Amino acid sequence: MSVAVVTDSTAYLPSGVAAVHGISVVPMRLAIGGVSYDEGRGVTAEEVAQALRDFVPVSTSRPSPAVFSQVYDALAEAGHDAIVSVHVSSQMSATLSSAQLAARDSRIPVTVIDSETIGMAMGFGVIAAAETAASGAAAADVAAAARRHTGGSTTVFYVDTLEHLRRGGRIGRASALMGSALAIKPLLTVRDGHIEPLERVRTTNKALARLVQHAVDTVEELQEQDDLDGVDVAVHHLDSRDRAETLIEQLAERLPKARRMLLVELGAAVGAHVGPGTLAVVVTPRFIGRTRIVGSSD
Repeated sequence: MSVAVVTDSTAYLPSGVAAVHGISVVPMRLAIGGVSYDEGRGVTAEEVAQALRDFVPVSTSRPSPAVFSQVYDALAEAGHDAIVSVHVSSQMSATLSSAQLAARDSRIPVTVIDSETIGMAMGFGVIAAAETAASGAAAADVAAAARRHTGGSTTVFYVDTLEHLRRGGRIGRASALMGSALAIKPLLTVRDGHIEPLERVRTTNKALARLVQHAVDTVEELQEQDDLDGVDVAVHHLDSRDRAETLIEQLAERLPKARRMLLVELGAAVGAHVGPGTLAVVVTPRFIGRTRIVGSSD
C-alpha cells in the first residue's frame, strides 16, 4: 500500500522538506488590502508584517473543499492507495472541514486528522507520518504516527501585543490577559487546540528566558517516556530574526541532545493573527523507530 501525506501551509515546513518527503501542502488564503493570495505565493511574511504595522487590512481564509479535492484526485492518479491529511487545529481554522468535505468524495480513502495545534508542532508530526508512510506502513499506522507526534508536541510563544489575536478572533482563553496587556509580556501556549495564557512577565528579555526554560522543562518531562529517541525543536518568528537566532543559540546550549533544531519564519497566514515580533518554541518528542529528518533550516 502506498500512503500519501497531505497538510496545509500552516505547518510551515522548512524549505525543501515537503519535497524530500513527498508531502503535499495545500496553501491557506490571504488577503491584504483587498488583494488575495495563496500563502507562500506572491506575498512574503515581511510584507504582511509591514501591512500590519501600517494598519492595512489583513485577513485569512481556509482553502476550499475543491482545492483539497484536486490534491486528493492528483494523488489517486499518481497511484496512491490511501491518504492521511493532517491539518491546523479546528479551533483556529475551518481548514479541517474543507478537507473532510473533500475526503467524502475522494476516490481513495482519506483519513483527516485534526492536529489540535499549528506550526512545526504540526509539521514534525506530518514529517513523522511521511517517514512512516515511506517505510510501507498502512494508513492506520501513518495516521497513528501523526497523532502521537502532534499530541506530544508543546508550543510556547510570545507576542508583542495581543491585539492581532483579538482582531482575528483567535485569542481564546488568553482574552483574560487583555485588561493588563500594556503592563505585561504575555507567554501563551496551544492546549487542546486553542490558545491559552501560560504566564506573564514584565520584560521582553524575561519572556525570552522563559521560552528557553519552558523548552528545557518540557524535555526533562519527556525523558520519562521509555521509547523516547530524542526531541526535535523549532523556533518560529515573524519579522524578529535576531531574537530568534539568539533563542536558537540558547536552546542549543541548554539542549545539546536535541536531534534537530530548526529556525523557521512564520508565514503570512499565521503572522496576520499574531503580529510582528512573535516568537515561538516548539518541542516534539521523537520515538524509537523514527528515521532522520531530511532538510535544512530556514
